[in-house]
Amino acid sequence: MKRIATLLLAAGMLLGAASGAAAVDFKVSGQWLVGFSVGESDLVNKQRGPGEVKHLKDSNDQFSAAQRFRLKLEAVASESLSGALYFEIGTTTWGKADGYSGALGADQTNAIKLKNAYIDWAAPDTALKFRMGLQGITMPNKAGGSAVLDSDVAGVTASYQFNDNVGLTAMWARPLNDNYSDGHNGAWQDSNGAWHADRDNYLDNMDLFGLLLPLRFDGFEATPWVMYGIKGKNSGNFDAYSNGGLGDGNPYYTLNPYPASMSAVGKTGKAYGSMFWAGLPLAVTALDPFNIELDINYGYVEAMGRYDAHRLGLDKRASTERQGWLAKALIEYKMDWATPGIFGWYASGDDGDPKNGSERMPALVSYGNFTSFLGDGNNFGWTPNGAMLDYNVSYAGTWGIGARLKDMSFVEDLKHTLTIAYFGGTNAPKMAKYMSAAYDWNHGYPENYLTTNDGLLEVNLINSWQIYENLELNLELGYVANFVDNSTWKKAGERDTSFEKQDMWKAQLIFAYTF
Repeated sequence: MKRIATLLLAAGMLLGAASGAAAVDFKVSGQWLVGFSVGESDLVNKQRGPGEVKHLKDSNDQFSAAQRFRLKLEAVASESLSGALYFEIGTTTWGKADGYSGALGADQTNAIKLKNAYIDWAAPDTALKFRMGLQGITMPNKAGGSAVLDSDVAGVTASYQFNDNVGLTAMWARPLNDNYSDGHNGAWQDSNGAWHADRDNYLDNMDLFGLLLPLRFDGFEATPWVMYGIKGKNSGNFDAYSNGGLGDGNPYYTLNPYPASMSAVGKTGKAYGSMFWAGLPLAVTALDPFNIELDINYGYVEAMGRYDAHRLGLDKRASTERQGWLAKALIEYKMDWATPGIFGWYASGDDGDPKNGSERMPALVSYGNFTSFLGDGNNFGWTPNGAMLDYNVSYAGTWGIGARLKDMSFVEDLKHTLTIAYFGGTNAPKMAKYMSAAYDWNHGYPENYLTTNDGLLEVNLINSWQIYENLELNLELGYVANFVDNSTWKKAGERDTSFEKQDMWKAQLIFAYTF
């Protein structure tokens, strides 16, 4: 509570300073979320490894209560100059005694996080605008969210609007740097007496360079874009055990060739590897009340060393290269009482031979929002149960089709969205043999690894009641039927393994105060 009080005091001091600095206008906005969730968030109930007795794998609590708070402070000097600070007191689970403590006494020690801190300014007498600092960067997308990057990251963006129809945006971002340690404190001597330099923070940066071309015309809009990246060999994202990776599951798995546990990646003579993405999102609005959206993406990550892919005790040297593509589409028809629509996607999948790398499209931080349980389609992208699939989900290696009734309303201030979607896999079934265990299709978050023999069916209903102008009650009910093929995944692992799958379900209630 001391840190919360300090944060609110700082906000008050900034607002109080406004009277003494009339040239600057201070703005405050934020959101409180308090939620309760019950459900089953695991697709595997029981599993048994080689020589093990059967044991219960899914042992998570089914009920959870939590809260989250975000506060944004803006200092606006003029239309040409402003700055922003965006704080978050991250998800605090009620009763949990850790750094985000919601246990008895509730003394949080490290809950306050900095999400954004940037300045906006325009070059004098021009239409050239800059944003510098920690900021939210989302690559242009339509129909189902960004499949490549949607996250907070440090960087610089520059944009120029030529006219009402054509603009141009360039960006540089640095997701990773100075996180690597070679395990030695200063210069060190090996067993042969040779001295070696300390290599902490050596070749561990990742840099991204993007170019976007927004096009806006009557009834049509598109934003073709490209992004090139370089990845140092010590940035740690091909090996989940290396330093320098990110703790939220990205980009360990979304850049790795496979979501399963990988053996150590061998040494490479390359200092840096290349990464590349391209996208073409477009929307047709001229056919009102129809809305038509299409999004096409391609991604590539250069191989940086090889590793051993295990197959029934036989190792195959495998490549860390990953490249693939994705297409997704949405058609909606707006009516007075609801907006019915259909959507679908198809992404390239692994061909069954790890020797030539992965054929699934790589990503940095992807957010699929066609659905909510297996995606991020809820109003808040948050759940009070951290294990309840509130992470972002990639479309890589899957195909799907769905239908939804969006924003149904029969009573004032009360809306409903009903979604039904089927997820199938595009990966070769023989890839299951290279997984370390039969349940690896349930891991590798945020990528559930599905083969062409597997499927998941989601049914989801979101109900939103606008109690007051600034207070919303959100009730979500979701169910995922598990059609993963037992015979395919019983072939996984080096020796005999077995597992018992199960369906997932959830019910969550969220109170949201937004100001």
